[in-house]
Amino acid sequence: MMETLAKIAFAVYTLLILGGGCIAVGAHSLVRAMVGLISSLLGVAGMYMLMAAPFMAFMQILIYVGAVCVLIFFAIMLTQADDHGVEAGSRRPAKSALAALTFITPVFLIGFILVKFQPASINIPVEVPLVQIGKGLLEDYPVAFELISVVLLAAMAGAVLLAFEKKGGKA
Repeated sequence: MMETLAKIAFAVYTLLILGGGCIAVGAHSLVRAMVGLISSLLGVAGMYMLMAAPFMAFMQILIYVGAVCVLIFFAIMLTQADDHGVEAGSRRPAKSALAALTFITPVFLIGFILVKFQPASINIPVEVPLVQIGKGLLEDYPVAFELISVVLLAAMAGAVLLAFEKKGGKA
């Protein structure tokens, strides 16, 4: 019974990730693209929960949804878009068809490879203790841990840069 529920949850999170990605890439409005990005990132957090890593799921929500997406959202809201920008144009069917083909091709290719050559499953611990994650981040992978702060710094710098009004053609 639990295995069936886990498979259903996996399918729901997969659809949330893929659907959010499609919305993020295909939306004409930046705010709608942001909503797609947020739903995709929440799906990734759900996948972490399925892998029995609740701390990583919490960090996914806290860092990416709670910090990076909010900063990007503020940057979107602080910019002044005119009526003649990219978002004001009409959609072209050929562009949408090419985007759909670009999305569907890797999905079918990876699906075919996974069905044809199934990977051997590995035993993973049921839940990794928080102490072990902390030691891994600070002892084994300090560069990856520091890159999180670089991502946040870049998001803040981008938000601040976009928030300034251009005066006389200079930022």
